[in-house]
This record gives sequence, structure tokens and C-alpha cells, in this order.
Amino acid sequence: MLILKNISKRLDGFSLTDININIPEGTYYILLGRSGSGKTQLLELIAGLNRPDSGELWLNGENITGKKIQDRNIGLVFQDFAIFPNMTVSGNIAYSINSGKVNREQVNERVRNVASELNITHLLGRSTHHLSAGELQRVALARTLIRSPRLLLLDEPMASIDASLKDDVKRLLRRLKSRGLTIIHVTHDYREAMSLASRVGVIHNGRIIQEGEPGEVFRNPVNKFVARYSGVKNFFEVKFRKENGEWKAVGNNGMIFHLPGNSYPSQGVLIIRSEDITIWNTNPPLQTDNCLRGVVREILPSDSGMEIVVNAGNDFYLDVSSEMFKRQPLSGLSEVWITFPGKAVVTLKEE
Repeated sequence: MLILKNISKRLDGFSLTDININIPEGTYYILLGRSGSGKTQLLELIAGLNRPDSGELWLNGENITGKKIQDRNIGLVFQDFAIFPNMTVSGNIAYSINSGKVNREQVNERVRNVASELNITHLLGRSTHHLSAGELQRVALARTLIRSPRLLLLDEPMASIDASLKDDVKRLLRRLKSRGLTIIHVTHDYREAMSLASRVGVIHNGRIIQEGEPGEVFRNPVNKFVARYSGVKNFFEVKFRKENGEWKAVGNNGMIFHLPGNSYPSQGVLIIRSEDITIWNTNPPLQTDNCLRGVVREILPSDSGMEIVVNAGNDFYLDVSSEMFKRQPLSGLSEVWITFPGKAVVTLKEE
């Protein structure tokens, strides 16, 4: 288990402040944040490249706060891979165990084993000059894994990888996860967190602002920042009121949302995920909590198919699969209805 207790570090014009994280052994932990949020700086503190100004780091019951980087048995794979260009692939992988304490035959065997695991055996005798980014990524991982680290740190491992290779790298990382290796992976892309993480922390301006299982964090964000980061586009400032035992939220232009639950503040912000909204080009046949009539303003390609913008008093953004769009063709200025259940609406306090 990795435990960070009240970690703080002042850097040039920036501070990590009061970081507290518990990462159980075998967890794939993704630290999610924008550029400049403190992700890489926190990795460097864990690895031992820097020391905190205050706080403690514990790994498997041992206080490693003051330990040198070479004594922590923590593997760090840099964003730019940090491959040695004057060495072969085999030389790069063997570098960290070529200390004289392991004989040449054992070094070669360990290189072959880790290369086989990462499917780069055919590259061992080659120079690194003409390797693809995906191949360099595997070489960097092999060089780290050959030391059997207690903890693996990955700094933006997908950043230099072509989109066509990202699925291959994800499969590789899932295999490492299945081995029970504890992994901390920093990224700015929440989709990586959804596809890989067993736990996620969101960092902003040097502070952890939300932590938990990915589904919980992204379905129930604590503020607008986390909601926007996870792809939410539908935000509505509202006032809450109770009528005949039912809670409603009243937004701009008199738009009314019907809500479940027993208690709400006087005002706040509602968010609705795009995938929770259904669009109809005829009057919906079933009663739902919320049904609004509107006009299609824009249709754009998206990762999941098509993004449709509907004005129903305010603009609503919703995702439709390509298959659904073919079955239910729409065009600009089409009159439509949108529906969504009350339980899909998340309430945030005003900031």
C-alpha cells in the first residue's frame, strides 16, 4: 500500500498542498488533471526525484520519505521514454541491472523474459533510432519492469502514442494490472481513467479535489471542474422549489425540471450527461419525468456517433450512436422532443 500523508511542496510559482492518498496494493490508480495541475510533480515526489517540504510517504508499511530514489524500488516511465540512443534495445532493457551483482547469463535471461512478456523479443538486437513510439514505450516499460518494482509510475504513457496504437498499449497495461502490480498513471484524458483505472483522483491547482472509483467520480462530480473534465456539457443554473410534495428546479426561460429526492438547497446547478438524454422526432410514447420540446440547432460527429445540440429553452447537448442516427434521421431546425429521467440529473452547489 502507498500512503501519502499531508504532502506539501512549494515549487517555482506553484505548490502541491496537503495531498492525502491511500492506494491499496494491486490498485491501478489514475491521477487526472490538466497541464500544470501538479500531476508530474507528485510522481517525482513519490519516485524520490524531489523531497516534500512537509508530510510523509509510506510504501508497504515503510516510511520512504527520506530514502534515495535508488533505494525505493519504484519504477518510473517518463513521458518522453528517456531511451538511451547509443544502446540497442537489449542494452536499454538491461541497463538498470548491469551493476555487476547479476551475472551476464542471468541478465540475458531476465532481458529475454521481460521482452517476451512485452512482445518485443524481435527488437532486442536493434538500434532504438528507428523504433515507433509504441515500440519505444514497450522498451521503456521493459527497462523498468526488469527490476521488479514494488510500484510502477507512468507519466502520460499515451501522450506520444498514435491513436491507432493506443488500444495496444491499453491491452498491455491491463495485463500488468492483472498481475497485481500497483500502478499510478497520470493523464489529462478522463477516457483513459474510465478504461483502465480501478481508482481515480482528480488534481487541480495542486490539490486533490475528488477521489474514488471512476464511475462514482464521473457520475457524481463534486463541482463544475470535475464535471467538465469528464465531458459534461449540460449545465443549468436553477432555483429549487417544492410543489404538492414534488421537487422541481426552475431554470432560465421558465424551463422546469422534475426531480426525485426529499431535499434541495434554494439554488444551485444541475448537470445532465449527454448520454442520459433521449431524442425523439415524434411525440414520445411513454411518460417520463422530463419531456421538453425543441429544435435541432447543430449536428456534429463525435466519438460515440453524433453529437446533437437541441434548443429547448436552453441548449442541450446529447450523444446519439451512428446506428440510432441512421434509424432516426435528423437535420437542422427539425422539431424534436428530448426526454431524461429525474434520477439522471445531478445537483451541484453553487461555487
